[in-house]
Amino acid sequence: MSAFRDAAMTSKAWPFEEARRILKRYENAPPAKGYVLFETGYGPSGLPHIGTFGEVARTTMIRRAFQEISDIPTKLLVFSDDMDGMRKVPDNVPNIPMLKQNLQKPLTSVPDPFEQFESFGHHNNAMLRRFLDTFGFEYEFASATEYYKTGKLDAILLKAAEVYDEIMAVMLASLREERQQTYSCFLPIHPDTGRVLYVPIKHVDAKAGTVTFDDETGQEFTLPVTGGHVKLQWKPDFGARWAALGVDFEMYGKDHSTNTPIYDGICEILGGVKPEHFTYELFLDENGQKISKSKGNGLTIDEWLTYASTESLSYYMFLKPKTAKRLSWDVIPKAVDEYHQQLRAFPTQDAAAQLANPVWHIHGGTPPESRMVVPFAMLLNLASVAGATDKSGLWGFIRSYAPDASPESNPDLDQAAEFAVRYFRDFVAPTRRFRAPDGKERVAMADLVARLKAAGDTHDPEALQNIVYAVGNEHGFDPLRNWFKALYEVCLGASEGPRFGGFIALYGVEKTIALIEKGLAGELA
Repeated sequence: MSAFRDAAMTSKAWPFEEARRILKRYENAPPAKGYVLFETGYGPSGLPHIGTFGEVARTTMIRRAFQEISDIPTKLLVFSDDMDGMRKVPDNVPNIPMLKQNLQKPLTSVPDPFEQFESFGHHNNAMLRRFLDTFGFEYEFASATEYYKTGKLDAILLKAAEVYDEIMAVMLASLREERQQTYSCFLPIHPDTGRVLYVPIKHVDAKAGTVTFDDETGQEFTLPVTGGHVKLQWKPDFGARWAALGVDFEMYGKDHSTNTPIYDGICEILGGVKPEHFTYELFLDENGQKISKSKGNGLTIDEWLTYASTESLSYYMFLKPKTAKRLSWDVIPKAVDEYHQQLRAFPTQDAAAQLANPVWHIHGGTPPESRMVVPFAMLLNLASVAGATDKSGLWGFIRSYAPDASPESNPDLDQAAEFAVRYFRDFVAPTRRFRAPDGKERVAMADLVARLKAAGDTHDPEALQNIVYAVGNEHGFDPLRNWFKALYEVCLGASEGPRFGGFIALYGVEKTIALIEKGLAGELA
């Protein structure tokens, strides 16, 4: 065993902790199916959101960690529950009246409101796959509709008919008395209307593999459980899928955690071995509300990628998965800069530290070199004071600060410059509020101007930062952060900002002097 694998076997990074749990399943013998199966589930009732992406990203990180500690082959299956009935119409799609006419039909039988795909389910599946392909994930896609209709689940459905009473006993114990009266683990698809029916089952014939029920009008039907004529309720479906496919690992949100014994129990009743689970905390919008596909609140993947790189989003997903995460615009700049900080640290770290570094998990052990010589937060402030409308407006400052940098040799910086201009335009500019300095601040800023003039045309961020520190200390700002807050509010129109010495080095001493003088003259407020 290599030294690197030794370090992986003791790493406290959460993907390695999960990978070791999965490996323990096969400490006596490899899986009979020949591979370890990782699965993620997706309900295509609305457009995919970042939480959906997060499941695939995090599962991929665990899969990569597993591949580091084991030679057993692996697969990742992204399973879409697209045969579920559409129980409500999302708020963020067109043609809502048409969708309302198709309520309760399987999502792959509902017309596409965007008029681009065969069905609404196919549309949302395509959006998910496009998002996942953007990130280069290695996965196999599975459609519940295809699995049910082509017979891939027939064996487990026939088994479910045989052990119907056992499955029902598990489910009924979890339901209120009123719900118990009408519940069945089988949901027939009405042969005439095509709707998913939530009706009691009158009889299950395990030998014939059929179910008998009355529809809403009282008409009796008998349908085979195979071939896509019925589907399983979502909780039994979880356990049945685990048993049918031999799933070894699946993660899901905290809102599923109380159902884990149900999923596990049904999997075992159907002859399967329950998988390893990982429960993550939920994603919240800027108001602290759970993000929802049907509401369309919180950031979408496309929205994040309008303002930052794919890697920054993967970095954000790596952090503290068992802590609730707020998905709002203001988390983006911090995620970008922290990702590049970790990239720069990686080559200097030993094996243990590298395995704990998020970039190892984002890039499968081979992270690229960061060429981001200017932090994203600094680019935002530069875009602000320069009034940049495109990235070319920032490159003049960047070249002055870092003469060897160029769009060709620093593609990550070039991309970030474009993102910074967009982010500033859409989120920073509308919220800027400049103010005039008070008497104490005015005297200190005038002193700073004088010292910068004496410093000359330097681009040394540390020397410039020391000048700013000295002025703040000598003018009695306690705590010193009040001095920097004043500079930000007067010169940048915000209460927080970059390391000011670095900002001066990037923007230029002369231009910074002119900016401060405008603030002193009341031309910014």
